[in-house]
Amino acid sequence: MPLLRQLELPFHSTGILSVVRTDSSPGELVAQPTVSPCELVFVGQALRLPNPATATEAVALRTTARELLRAHGALLIANELRVEWNSRLSTVAGRADYRQKLISLNPRLVEHPSEIDRTLRHELAHILAQFRAGRRRIPPHGEEWRQACIDLGIAGEKRCHNLPFPARTHPARFVYGCPNCGQEFPRVRRMRRALACLACCRKHNRGEFHPRYRLKLIR
Repeated sequence: MPLLRQLELPFHSTGILSVVRTDSSPGELVAQPTVSPCELVFVGQALRLPNPATATEAVALRTTARELLRAHGALLIANELRVEWNSRLSTVAGRADYRQKLISLNPRLVEHPSEIDRTLRHELAHILAQFRAGRRRIPPHGEEWRQACIDLGIAGEKRCHNLPFPARTHPARFVYGCPNCGQEFPRVRRMRRALACLACCRKHNRGEFHPRYRLKLIR
């Protein structure tokens, strides 16, 4: 997939001065360094351009999905449906957004070609099920979704995939400890509310919160 770096074209120097304190002459006006006109400056990270083959595939998938919706009576939303490859998806194969009429697919599916159509229909079943339900709220993988899967040719579809997508992990930045038993609780994010050691609360306070066992940041 081709890579291009983001380019920035600086404007001509405006001659604006700013106050910069120096050791030799405090408060002296010194001109900011300028860049010569039309000089190219590399900034930010590399931008990944969409692969033409992948972009075409997304259009083909959109066409397939729209035809399936029309075939099952969802004419009102068929022309609004969009299908995209979303590189932000890491562990999930796909995602459906009924309000946006959008199906997002994990680009890693191209490594498993046989799963692309099934994943598309899995997510499309969410769209079709909610369309049939109207404004009524339905569970994500309930009876309505299972019936939509049957209608779309994927009877017995499971809620989650078993594809070998690598899970995203984050190192723990904070470690909290129980002042009573000393057990440590690593966390990625700082705790925003008071939490206590469950084991100590169960043992000494019938499972109820007690400030004596409140977790404290130790490092």
